[in-house]
Amino acid sequence: MKDPKQMTGLELLTAMRDGVLPSASIGKTMPMQSVEVTQGTVTFKVKADERHLNPLGGVHGGFAATVLDSVTGCAVHSMLEAGAGYGTIDLNIKMCRPIPKNKELQATGTLINLSKNLGIAEGKIFDEKGKLYAFATATCMILRN
Repeated sequence: MKDPKQMTGLELLTAMRDGVLPSASIGKTMPMQSVEVTQGTVTFKVKADERHLNPLGGVHGGFAATVLDSVTGCAVHSMLEAGAGYGTIDLNIKMCRPIPKNKELQATGTLINLSKNLGIAEGKIFDEKGKLYAFATATCMILRN
């Protein structure tokens, strides 16, 4: 097994998806599981539960924000060379409808543009029928040694 610091973004994300490396711990706090990883695109299964509710009993908007930050960042990361990282510098979210509790949804992240210093991606959370729950665009700073 390669040292994770010597793996490309795609290799690292694939190893986490396949259980070769542990997934990011945020995936336990906000239940997210990678199901597909290709260059420039990722798909996660996500499910909000009773830990993610606001004071009125609905799923807190932070759930969607965290999921969308994750899939957009991973879409960027999938295109990076070994040793390079990223950090989100801008995340714009549109909540289209309330995220349902205890319902499995999909979240996808797709790279829009990658330059020397910035990666731009979009993310969507939707159900099995394609109904859109939230949409985001993100800009990530590329961090190279």
